[in-house]
Amino acid sequence: MCLDGVDLNLLPALDALLSERNVTRAAERMSVGQPAMSASLARLRKHFDDPLLVREGRTLTPTPLALSLTPLVREAVAAAEAVLGRARDFDPQVNRRSFTIMASDYVTLILLRPLVARLAQEAPLQRVNVIPVQADCAEQLHKGQVDLLVLPTEAAGGRFNYPHRHLFNDRYVLVADPDNDAVGPELSTEDFSQLPYVAYSGPLQSIADAQLDSLGISRAVEMTTHSFVIIPLLVAGTPLVSLVHERLTRCVAEQIRLRVVDPPMPLRPISEALFWSPRHTDDPSHSWLRERIAELAGEL
Repeated sequence: MCLDGVDLNLLPALDALLSERNVTRAAERMSVGQPAMSASLARLRKHFDDPLLVREGRTLTPTPLALSLTPLVREAVAAAEAVLGRARDFDPQVNRRSFTIMASDYVTLILLRPLVARLAQEAPLQRVNVIPVQADCAEQLHKGQVDLLVLPTEAAGGRFNYPHRHLFNDRYVLVADPDNDAVGPELSTEDFSQLPYVAYSGPLQSIADAQLDSLGISRAVEMTTHSFVIIPLLVAGTPLVSLVHERLTRCVAEQIRLRVVDPPMPLRPISEALFWSPRHTDDPSHSWLRERIAELAGEL
């Protein structure tokens, strides 16, 4: 398809190149060979009279023009996918599709890892790219830079006026090393406040820490991390403690020895939900993937 001599098939290739910043991964995402993707990049460079991606060491870095094009290209591709998606049914055994899901590493481990494993068996033509939750997650969802967002409804609050679907609940538990004598069955709030604490310090505040703040409970923070999944590893073999998702402790139980106890304060459980842009509500491929994710969430 062409518009004033421009091959519009280059748009998805440009989107993949700007997102992946790697010719090989972009080719895999588009299900084409690396030579074909390299040829598309060469044509794009000629059209824009700009290198778009320049090599710095082992990585490709976008030029200022490429950075300015990124949100426009993503919106254009998302709009095209929405239009064309309504024009036909989606057969996961026949139609190829690449989805980008924004989720925490905790959700990636307990929910999206099983999703990828199931798709490999049931729908091998489909590709799932997972990126970490970022502060501008709502904006990225609006612009079509991500297809789906998994986030606790408590974190979304009133900022997310998007269609969504409940996936699962989880509660917080206190974790410590099994040999940590400071953590016993009768731990008090005062004792908790004096224990060396690992805090999550990501783009969005931890729901657990937000609740502790609202309860006026202090923490002796000794370490911070951007990863939920790494926290049990930091606790094991150290005097550190933390509040983590109970499902996460079950997932790592065979690999990490932990003492898991109820926290000494009342904490509300969290509700993980799946969010998407209204433009994708009736998209057959999005609807299919949302159902697959919901099915897996129901099996947790």
